Amino acid sequence: MFAFDTLIDRSQTGAVKWERRTEAEKRAGIVAMSVADMEFGVAPCVREAVVRAAEHGVYGYTDPNERYFAAVKRWMALRHGWDVRAEDVTCIHGVVPAIAVCVRAFTQPGDGVIIQPPVYPPFRQMIESNGRRVLNNALINENGRYRMDYEDLERKAADPRARLMVLCSPHNPVGRVWTREELARVHEICKRHGVTVASDEIHFDLVAGGAHTVYADVDPDAIVLTAPSKTFNVPGLQLANAIIRNVARRNAFREELMACGGSNISYFGYAATCAAYEGGEEWLDALLDYLRGNEALVRDFMARRFPQVRISPMEGTYLLWIDYRALGVPDAEVNQFLRQDAGWIVNAGEMFGAEGRGFVRVNIALPRPELQKALDRLAAAAQKMGY
Repeated sequence: MFAFDTLIDRSQTGAVKWERRTEAEKRAGIVAMSVADMEFGVAPCVREAVVRAAEHGVYGYTDPNERYFAAVKRWMALRHGWDVRAEDVTCIHGVVPAIAVCVRAFTQPGDGVIIQPPVYPPFRQMIESNGRRVLNNALINENGRYRMDYEDLERKAADPRARLMVLCSPHNPVGRVWTREELARVHEICKRHGVTVASDEIHFDLVAGGAHTVYADVDPDAIVLTAPSKTFNVPGLQLANAIIRNVARRNAFREELMACGGSNISYFGYAATCAAYEGGEEWLDALLDYLRGNEALVRDFMARRFPQVRISPMEGTYLLWIDYRALGVPDAEVNQFLRQDAGWIVNAGEMFGAEGRGFVRVNIALPRPELQKALDRLAAAAQKMGY
């Protein structure tokens, strides 16, 4: 029904993944598997809404309105069983800027902010660039599946200047969907030590079977950051939602957002979000099925060709976290082999923190024929190199 097998040419559009290829990679038609957007056309309802918005001809200053808030409320109730009120929603042009606002609103220079590496690099960047201290509560890898280190979290939260925890739920890059019990334990620890939690839930629609627990379910006072960007492949439309029921925290967030120049929302982001949240569920369900097929393809290939390689469970994302440490090959050599010999443009694990050494993050949200080509290149390059 939906054309997930069709590759859309994104050259000359400024697309980050496509522009950062070398000229040789462009000539070879290599599709990058790095930056976390998808190589799929958007849901028809989203495309039609954006086209209508373009045809309108006036792209003026835009604010969220009753329709927008109703669409957000509908989606959160439908997909997450979450009752979101219009007054709880603050629009911002991205989740990363929202994290920066949280750092500035709920901490002071020199305060500590807890993160759980290996984790999305902007978490650390937003903390350090705003003069705060990173408190690393590293995840524990148990045979490829990660868990939280609660004893260490207790110690980090007990730091007298620990003020904020930025949670990644589902977690990027390790793919974990935290259980309600795990999240409740985080809340218990952070509440005991007066640590505010901001939960980045940008991948929360990508959980098969609806098993995701919104952090606000265990902590009604939390800051929950969401966006349609990963779900519907619209990050270029620049719109996210900070959902905060606690009035004091909501006001603090909004005051800092305004101090940083925040105002209005993306005209096209408004059109896309309304359409996606009003009628995008059929497309999303088909997408999730397609992604699981891609995952199965890669797992089968790796099991046959590189049985020493371990892939973490892809519970709530389209990003595979691949552990190649058992191969005994240095990171620099692996990264060079993947890009130069196999034509695999992926993210080196070290960018997610020291805990990512020996790993790569691979974006499999691309047409299956292109994914098969990538696997074929990897197999041929490995055979040539004697791996």
